[in-house]
Amino acid sequence: MLYALLDWLNQNYAPPGFGAFDFITTRTALAAVTSLIISLIIGRKMIHWLQKLQLKEVIREDIGLDSHLSKANTPTMGGVIIILATLIPALLWMNMNSIYTWMIIFVMFVLGVVGFIDDYIKVVKKDKSGLHGWFKVGGQVFVGLVLGAALYFWPAFQDFNTLSTVPFVKDVNIDYAFFGEEYGWLIYIPFVVFIITAVSNAANLTDGLDGLLSGTSAIAGVILGIFAYVSGRVDFSNFLDLIYLPGSGELTIFAASLVGGCIGFLWYNSHPASVFMGDTGSLAIGGALGALALMIHKELLLPIICGIFMVETLSVIIQTTYFKYTKRKYGVGQRVFLMTPIHHHYEKKGWAESKIVVRFWIIAILLGILSLLTLKLR
Repeated sequence: MLYALLDWLNQNYAPPGFGAFDFITTRTALAAVTSLIISLIIGRKMIHWLQKLQLKEVIREDIGLDSHLSKANTPTMGGVIIILATLIPALLWMNMNSIYTWMIIFVMFVLGVVGFIDDYIKVVKKDKSGLHGWFKVGGQVFVGLVLGAALYFWPAFQDFNTLSTVPFVKDVNIDYAFFGEEYGWLIYIPFVVFIITAVSNAANLTDGLDGLLSGTSAIAGVILGIFAYVSGRVDFSNFLDLIYLPGSGELTIFAASLVGGCIGFLWYNSHPASVFMGDTGSLAIGGALGALALMIHKELLLPIICGIFMVETLSVIIQTTYFKYTKRKYGVGQRVFLMTPIHHHYEKKGWAESKIVVRFWIIAILLGILSLLTLKLR
């Protein structure tokens, strides 16, 4: 919105320096700064408001981690801070005439609403089970269907809608239209639904320690922002053997807003946390990261870019599967990990919470660098 006003002023009156706002890099920097300032300013006020309303984290007494019982008085639903700090700068600095703008805003907003309802039921209604699983999945599926349909059927995407970059391999792209263009949507749209559901749930599982999700999400946001920028430039995309996506550079601005919002939230969410994001934040962040990867056709890189999310999810799947298998075979369920998701395993081993978080951040940075190296390997 602000960009539209500045562009109009530049077109009609050409004030000195206003041409700089046409550059993606300028608006990306402004979006990051705006997001960081918003999150820092409204963060403290939001925390006081949540405390006043007694919207505190619900801690299960059977969780098996005594250190977490002290977190019961910490306000939750702080994901609203991240959502506002991301969407407001996006609306200010992104091009409102771009389909990319409205798709990514739609994904984050709707999944934020789903997460907010889940938190509301847990915190206000005092129902620890929260939103029924089918309703939560239904919201994720709805978002995936809308996004998938837009990416497949929107005229501007017709030339590359079912293509995706294959990491590490030169001159190779996968085409989801296995059975011909006429039926490509039968594979592509369900795949989009799977990615949105999987990544948003994986982010939700990762949000178990102070600063863990906000920090790793900021790192993933930086990497996806870089990919969005180079994919939106014909010179860089040709040189790096990427699918050229006209207009996708606008997503760099959103990625910068998300990174700024996560870092600003980390100011209050670092150990010991003054506020938790809750499902409001985790579902919105996970969905936004998944949607970003899909829009720039880099979803096959998600296991690397969001590697921490993947490991957290796999630890739960392995633990649950092995426990059920051994219980059925031997009558007594056995475990692979002391506790899942895997960050709790290391807590059980006696690692300090801050040490686990920082080490996971380091791993996330290394994975991010590895994902960027795939550009040169291609």
